[in-house]
Amino acid sequence: MVTEGNEMFADAQHEGHDRYLDALHPGEAAGPRDPGETFLPEDAFYRHDGTGSHRDTYAGLPVADLDELDGHGDLDPSRFAWPLHGGEIYEEADGAGFTAGLEELLDTVDGSGIQAVVVAGISSRDAPAVLAANAHRLPALRSLFLGFIEPDYQISWIQQGDVTPVLEAFPRLRRLDVRGAGGLSLSPVRHASLEILRFESGGLPGEVVRALGRCDLPALEHLELWLGVAEYGGDATVADLEGILSGEGLPALRRLGLRDSEIQDEVAAAVASAPVVARLEALSLAMGDLGDEGAEALLSGQPLTHLRHLDLHHHFLTAPMGERVRGALPGVAIDLSEPRGQLGDWRYVAVAE
Repeated sequence: MVTEGNEMFADAQHEGHDRYLDALHPGEAAGPRDPGETFLPEDAFYRHDGTGSHRDTYAGLPVADLDELDGHGDLDPSRFAWPLHGGEIYEEADGAGFTAGLEELLDTVDGSGIQAVVVAGISSRDAPAVLAANAHRLPALRSLFLGFIEPDYQISWIQQGDVTPVLEAFPRLRRLDVRGAGGLSLSPVRHASLEILRFESGGLPGEVVRALGRCDLPALEHLELWLGVAEYGGDATVADLEGILSGEGLPALRRLGLRDSEIQDEVAAAVASAPVVARLEALSLAMGDLGDEGAEALLSGQPLTHLRHLDLHHHFLTAPMGERVRGALPGVAIDLSEPRGQLGDWRYVAVAE
């Protein structure tokens, strides 16, 4: 991250490099830190190194490529995030496909040492149940990404299912990322180890948001929700956020992102008086249709001077309001990049379809 004044930007040539990748690829610049450790612009989730070369990483690990998957190269299972395929990447995958894919993976690498798995393709619907049924074969799994597919693929087409089984079957899981929300569901659970939970979507169902508010996640430090728009299933209301904003089931939460919302002003007003905010180090209300009304609510609510970072990028604030935000929070690293021009009365979110 680079800070100029109190503006914060992602920059692959400055601090926040992944030391693991620096060591693995000497002479090449690693990308910015993973989302989950900080809030990044939406186009940074698949990162490029300083020379423009593409490099996929997840949870600080390079994603295994064809050499490793073909049984060549370094097969130390702890050194890579391992792809799980249920079929062709642009085809729907079912339970049988994921079962076959897991068997193929475990024939190549020792499952007892696998720490990270990325479920690749346009559908992860049946992957949680398959992984849960094989949890005893993946005892070291700590990080899981469902829907690991390039962000230029339409996010609204990515299919998910019930993610509850992986949380129940992997009590030592520390990180769960979910991309896409078609068919997504979740039941309230208690999970003592989860530290990072992220949902990327163009429309996050309200029932999932409500279930999150009823979860007991005592170790969770980073919670990130792309709420999206109603047209693509994002029907969550401010009332649905009450359980999260109360902070009752989230005693360790330090980074909260309620992003990409078409009701961002209302979300900001709720955040302004939310009990959970007092314990946060970083807050992101970015990627949505935030305007002067929402910013005014933030400035009129509880103090935010304790924050280290406030991420408001992709916003519809007027220049005077932007200056007011900066002036009110002189010690906070603020991202007010990507100001957007309003099209008549219409504002838009960063990620929808």
